[in-house]
Amino acid sequence: MKLIIGGSSGFVGTELVRQALTNSAITSIIGVSRRETPIPPGSTDDSGKLKSVVCDNFESYSGSLKKELEDADACIWTIAVTPQNLKSLTWEETCKISRDYAITAIHTLASTPRKQASPLRFVYISGHFAPRKKTEDMKILDEHGMMAYGLLRGEAESLVLEFAEQSNGKVEAQVAKSGIIATPDRVLPNIPGLPKIELTDIAAALLDQVVNGFEKDTLYSDDMTRIGQKVLGALDGGAATTPTVEEAEAGEVQ
Repeated sequence: MKLIIGGSSGFVGTELVRQALTNSAITSIIGVSRRETPIPPGSTDDSGKLKSVVCDNFESYSGSLKKELEDADACIWTIAVTPQNLKSLTWEETCKISRDYAITAIHTLASTPRKQASPLRFVYISGHFAPRKKTEDMKILDEHGMMAYGLLRGEAESLVLEFAEQSNGKVEAQVAKSGIIATPDRVLPNIPGLPKIELTDIAAALLDQVVNGFEKDTLYSDDMTRIGQKVLGALDGGAATTPTVEEAEAGEVQ
């Protein structure tokens, strides 16, 4: 399997790379980021499975980047603006990074040459409070001044899923509605109704989904925890190593 990881130098992207390097079903990893994607601390890549590709413009891909995307089997897209970074960006920038970059990615991948007859699998990592329609979640978003942001993420989810539905079988899409992502030394805020998921679990779950097929088009934190723990429990008797925040290197805006 050839896997594309969008945002491969970031917090979730780094853990995806770490686990993908040891996954025998994944033979090629293309890490796409605004900077070089390093081998994660404690990992090795003796077979040269990982290729780092720096992208300067996520709205218009260069010919060389498109070439690297050819014959991809799957893509996990981690790039978006996190709530804590909203104040450092304009709303226009937030919309581009959180919605438009993902839509450009799925459109580009769908039009890139592939030898495989099977559909390309595309995973968009979103947030727990990202409504696609009016729900009780909107009350929580409103209370925290996050209504526009939540609706933006929900819109991105809808656009990704709708594109796949209209692709005539060329693309399958899945939305991963993650709660707050935890590592052993990460201090987490207490937000009522927001679930927690371990970094290792979400990475293991999403890699399982792109390799073995989508369980359904939308996964929540409890789904990913269940899948991820099952996968990790089958490896080394469950002796999975959880990286620290420093090891995960939260560099990519996501």
